[in-house]
Amino acid sequence: MEDNFKYLKELLSTSTGTEGSLLIEKTIYPTLIDEYLKKLIPRTEAAIVITNVPGSSIDLDLVTNNKLKVRQIAEGSEITLDQAEYSSSNFKPLKYGVGIKITREMLEDGKWDLLNHNIMLAGRRMAENENSLVISALDGAANTVSGGATVTLGNIIRAMQYLTDVDSTPTTMVFGPEVHSDLLNLEGFQKVSYAGTDETLRGGTIGQLFGMKLVGPISANAGITTTSSYVFDKNFAYVIVEKRPITVENYDIKSHDLSAAVVTQRITVGALRTNAIAKITSS
Repeated sequence: MEDNFKYLKELLSTSTGTEGSLLIEKTIYPTLIDEYLKKLIPRTEAAIVITNVPGSSIDLDLVTNNKLKVRQIAEGSEITLDQAEYSSSNFKPLKYGVGIKITREMLEDGKWDLLNHNIMLAGRRMAENENSLVISALDGAANTVSGGATVTLGNIIRAMQYLTDVDSTPTTMVFGPEVHSDLLNLEGFQKVSYAGTDETLRGGTIGQLFGMKLVGPISANAGITTTSSYVFDKNFAYVIVEKRPITVENYDIKSHDLSAAVVTQRITVGALRTNAIAKITSS
């Protein structure tokens, strides 16, 4: 009798009995807890966004800087001839995508609309992939500033000078998480009298630095190196060429009783003028 009671006790115990756990009332929260949203570079920082490409690629023509000069001409002398120079760059969008397959049983038994949720996540990954392509274009910077353990104001000022030396205007600074920490630790942002604003103290954010828009911290899971930052002129730095926007095609695989979707995009990102970009590295 005692052995039977011990068996029933173990069977109904929430700690040792599987069946016992079924007697405990459970509530399932109706909302799926989302993943972290990554900070990405907005398209507004691109010099050009081309979304209507008639062929497989597109050529962009650039005026070569500092050509066609005016010279002093002596009286009666022949006027010197000169002309502008041009260059052309070709940008060809590449195809990126992911396939999603969900069994009918999973769709029937799942707590959430699994197919649509996976499609939504695929859309986010596409945006993160575009961000990685932008970072790759910025990595083509003509000049690099090598910082130390932390990024200093001197590093940033030198990167800006690389642009102003060629008559470009630093408009934007993009940075990773560690550089964001370096900026917040700069004394100039910790004292209102130095910064001229209290936004850093109130919100932990830095809106502008030396007239540049600060964009970051960009997620290290979206292409940027956590210790890297970029100073560039958004009017000349890079171009985004999108042949096909993010496209979702749903279909069924009846032989395997699956519902599926294909998410694709044809896109490329390339540098326009590399001397309009300066990269800052730290350790």
